[in-house]
Amino acid sequence: MTYTATIEEENKDIANKYKDLLKGTYQTLSAKDKRLIRKAFDLALDAHKDQRRKSGEPYIYHPIAVAKIVAYEIGLGATSIAAALLHDVVEDTEYTVDDMERLFGETIAKVVSGLTKISKLDQVQDASIQAENFRKMLLTLNEDVRVILIKIADRLHNMQTMASMPTHKQIKISSETLYIYAPLAHRLGLYNIKTELEDLGLKYTEPEVFNDILGKITQSKEEQDAYIKRFSNRIKKSLSAEGFKYKIKGRTKSIYSIRRKMKAQNVSFDEVYDKFAIRIIYKSEESKEKFDAWKIYSIVTEQFNPNPLRLRDWITNPKTTGYESLHITVMGPEGKWVEVQIRSERMDEIAEKGYAAHFKYKQGTQNERGLETWLDRLKDTLENKSINAVDFVEDFKLNLYAEEIFVFTPKGELKTLPKGASALDFAFAIHTDIGLRCRGAIVNGKLTPLDTVLGSGDQVEIMTTNIKKPNQRWLEFVVTARAKARIRAALKEEEKGIAEEGKVLLARKLKQLKINFNEKTVNDLVRFFKLKTSFDLFYRVGISSIENSQLKNYANQRSNSIYNFFKNKIQRSNSKKIKEESEELTNNFDLLVFGKDEEKLEYTLSKCCNPISGDSVFGFITINDGIKVHKSDCPNAISMQSNYAYRVLFAKWIDSSKRNFKVTLKMSGEDKTGILNELTRIISGNANMNIYNINSVTRGSVFQGKITIDVKNKTQLRKLIDNIMKIDGINKVTRAD
Repeated sequence: MTYTATIEEENKDIANKYKDLLKGTYQTLSAKDKRLIRKAFDLALDAHKDQRRKSGEPYIYHPIAVAKIVAYEIGLGATSIAAALLHDVVEDTEYTVDDMERLFGETIAKVVSGLTKISKLDQVQDASIQAENFRKMLLTLNEDVRVILIKIADRLHNMQTMASMPTHKQIKISSETLYIYAPLAHRLGLYNIKTELEDLGLKYTEPEVFNDILGKITQSKEEQDAYIKRFSNRIKKSLSAEGFKYKIKGRTKSIYSIRRKMKAQNVSFDEVYDKFAIRIIYKSEESKEKFDAWKIYSIVTEQFNPNPLRLRDWITNPKTTGYESLHITVMGPEGKWVEVQIRSERMDEIAEKGYAAHFKYKQGTQNERGLETWLDRLKDTLENKSINAVDFVEDFKLNLYAEEIFVFTPKGELKTLPKGASALDFAFAIHTDIGLRCRGAIVNGKLTPLDTVLGSGDQVEIMTTNIKKPNQRWLEFVVTARAKARIRAALKEEEKGIAEEGKVLLARKLKQLKINFNEKTVNDLVRFFKLKTSFDLFYRVGISSIENSQLKNYANQRSNSIYNFFKNKIQRSNSKKIKEESEELTNNFDLLVFGKDEEKLEYTLSKCCNPISGDSVFGFITINDGIKVHKSDCPNAISMQSNYAYRVLFAKWIDSSKRNFKVTLKMSGEDKTGILNELTRIISGNANMNIYNINSVTRGSVFQGKITIDVKNKTQLRKLIDNIMKIDGINKVTRAD
């Protein structure tokens, strides 16, 4: 559709849009507020006067629309409305951040600056670069949460007006929206915006599916409205008799949610039974809200039988987003299960406006300062300095969408964790030190492993030791960003310690081989073993991954005069010195493993997506060519995973030096006092080993034992066996496997 408005029509439309912006703001605006907004509007209007949108409309339409979303949908005040009007001025015009500070003060300048930084991020398709950009964006939360709130409003309006963009841009922007902006909106409690972002994202990424579901929802709307009326008529009389002031309305499940359920449960549209919910919104004083909610619950359940397994009480324990509501599922008219959401007007306002409404009620003031306390809940994720930006964003996302469970400490205190959290996540939620020293958990009175998945209502007691001994395997089952960040930091510290020991050990071994330990030798060894840094070298020596025989091979090659010639040539060209102490361990993804047990299998890399070491991948069992490895975002991935799921193998790249192997040892000898204590002391004293289980049998004076441990390599295992053989009473040690 071609844009044809005249200049006069445009000016009139701009004036109307501005009046509309001021007319229905969530917060009451003072005369001073209106002057600030007018000043921002006038500057934006002048700055963008020569700009047009892709549709042909004046550019000013966009900042006005963003400001309206900020004012109406998110519910922020004058400062944010002004910043929204100015959000593109520094990026697109001659104005600078200093101009913003001079004209509008430090706060608005800071918000506009944050929004400009995000807009300038290079939108390259490469996953790691894109993740790094998102990481930078998320870190602006530390500056002012309003930056992200206005950015979400900006993204929503862009999604609403994408029709004139080329298809490839629509898909790219929609994918970004579904990847990060919708989860962020969800986590901030902006449920209406989250729903619209998801639906618009689906509209452009899967247009046929979107239109099909939309058509079916539209067809069934009349029938749905009639059903809600029949349901409401059964309870209206009782609610009115109890003196409630209320309204009952239907809420259709979003198109995106219906699609997600269809995919997850592999069902058709007609088989999704909870396509809509009925919402009862009642007036109540804050002190009586909970009492009134349960009173309404009893009225509803007198008329309709409830499903006890589908009760969700987010009034007693609100979600960490501030969301409060009582959800019940009842058997409605005509034998249909219906979800009923019971909430006060205050709760409904929080659900729609998120934190702006939440803090309005909690602090009794209509300002935004309270929003900053939300940052405390995300601090652990934001402080995660993981080298891998993709991991950072994935960790962040993990905690954005997660449903929550409520777990009790031994003293009855309540802890909120994401659904799927393990006993180890709980340990880190209590304190980092308890997490790092955790060795087991007692869940509801029973001793359980650390990877036990917790459920709501569980009471958990953590068992600890005096030694901090984190394990690489822990990262595979913890789900909270806090636990992941703390484990990674502890492992890195442990690796530094091992590398320091390895450096000393390497110097001693080279001395025995009559080789000088210096930077040239270290660089030679790094190249010889095909490593990336001297840290990698020292670490591998420290864990015995590099054996004496391999160092002798190096010494023999070194003595060859031709090798010496090329070696010296390479060293002369490599004049840049690297300070060993500042080098960091880099991931050497040199081994691809498959399945839950991380097996080494034969494979070939597919040519359709050309995966390389370190890529997120999966294995696909072909009919004639064995296992083919594809990138997770391969163009053929969705087709293979949906149509041939039984032939898809979990796969991942690992650093073989950090891989642990389970080994079971059999021991026999004389039964002597303290033999088991000495055995566990030797194993526990090694920072790289963990005991999985241990058992022993004594027949007369003969001792027989079996122990399962993890080791990194044969050298480490051989040394362990030698040390066990030194225990008084042990006569024989063999591998059971």
